[in-house]
Amino acid sequence: MKQAHYMEKQVVSKQRVADHGEVYTRQREVNGMLDLVKQETERIDSRFLEPACGTGNFLTEILKRKLSVVENRYRKSQLEYERNAVLAISSIYGIDILEDNVQQCRHRLFGVFEWNYEDLFKKRTKNNCREAVRYILERNLICGDALTLKTVGKNPQPIVFSEWSLVRGSKLKRRDFAFQGLLDHEAYKSTPLFSDLGEDVFIPTPVKEHPLIHFMKVADAQQS
Repeated sequence: MKQAHYMEKQVVSKQRVADHGEVYTRQREVNGMLDLVKQETERIDSRFLEPACGTGNFLTEILKRKLSVVENRYRKSQLEYERNAVLAISSIYGIDILEDNVQQCRHRLFGVFEWNYEDLFKKRTKNNCREAVRYILERNLICGDALTLKTVGKNPQPIVFSEWSLVRGSKLKRRDFAFQGLLDHEAYKSTPLFSDLGEDVFIPTPVKEHPLIHFMKVADAQQS
């Protein structure tokens, strides 16, 4: 009941509406819009970016849908559940210009994971899995401006996102990409970003590649 009430709150304050145009989307509209791409919301590794994520109304619902699929498929194997839950979380990205929104969004997404994880595995849950989730959320949810493509603060930097891919079973591969590079329209003029016809496509160049690491140990590595 508390969660439902929270989701219906559309305005924090009139001042924030005036300063930032901040108005939250209601639960009904969130579900209606996501149902238009229902198949993608139920793909564990399908990536979503919300460039004005607020406190995460869209992203939390996407994660719920993904984790429902993970639970249905892997609830009988804790390792498989953990691996695919981390993969689902790593596919969700957000940007917001307000730091308190970003913090709340991370908190809500972690809460969705934590509730499902503990409900399934009780005392068998693992802290290093929780820390891996927290670390990925720190990397994937960024306080920044989606128009300038830079972080917000005293020393704005280009926004960099991490791509996470599961390889070799439980190994996680991380590659970092500049947001600007992902939106390089000049590159699209000569080659498309996607093609079903076997054409050459634009492949962004990562700004950094990290060595393979077990998905449970991403937080321990303290990768910058």
